[in-house]
Amino acid sequence: MSSAAPVDVERYLEWIGFGGTPRCDLATLAELQRLHMTAVPFENLAITQGIHVPTDVEHALDKIVERGRGGWCFELNGAFGALLDALGFPVMMLGAAVLLDGPSTVLEHLTLEVAVEQPYLVDVGFGDSFIMPLALNRAGPQDGGNGTYELIGSPQGTTLTKHVDGVPAPEYRFKRVAHRLDEFTEISDSMQTDPDRHWRRKPFATRLLDGGPDRVTLTHDTLKVIRDGVTESRPIGPDEWDDELQRWFGFDYSAR
Repeated sequence: MSSAAPVDVERYLEWIGFGGTPRCDLATLAELQRLHMTAVPFENLAITQGIHVPTDVEHALDKIVERGRGGWCFELNGAFGALLDALGFPVMMLGAAVLLDGPSTVLEHLTLEVAVEQPYLVDVGFGDSFIMPLALNRAGPQDGGNGTYELIGSPQGTTLTKHVDGVPAPEYRFKRVAHRLDEFTEISDSMQTDPDRHWRRKPFATRLLDGGPDRVTLTHDTLKVIRDGVTESRPIGPDEWDDELQRWFGFDYSAR
């Protein structure tokens, strides 16, 4: 990856709560992924406020580490990839087509391939998905930390699936081809300005609790908390939304 953006590694690790000495091994990579997904929420609040979000690593690092915010895939995986690169992990940015709403070939998601003796798929910017590295060269089901996942190859690329009632449900498809962050600028700008996309219309924030698999998710009208496999969900009115955002995510909707 070799990001040109300067990364304050010590400050970044402190922010996500990593203690000890980081090593370029699978245990460290797995711990970093879970800590990041706990401390740094996947959220779209800037976009719903009409604030342009650039595909720029320096912007993402400042927003996450200095301002204590989260972001979407281009910010979260961009910044996390830069951190891993600075720590000495071989990192490659991958472009993925999201399949949650059906077939697509549009590369509108950024994910990461990280090499630790063998290549792993790592993602801190796809919301409620796998929370530990997945071996890219392994066939069959794998433990994703919050469910069973499987990487299925085809001529179109590799599809990330999550098993639902024993059946692999597609999440996104990617090819193992290196991309630069600025290659996503056009699609990022389009996703932010398209009035029909949920990114612009409905604010949300989600993160792991205590390293997962427990999770909290705040949408425009609902608070959902998963603890010990039990899901509690309740409606949230406009008059309490800001308080719940502060309570669970530690920042205000008006924060820039």
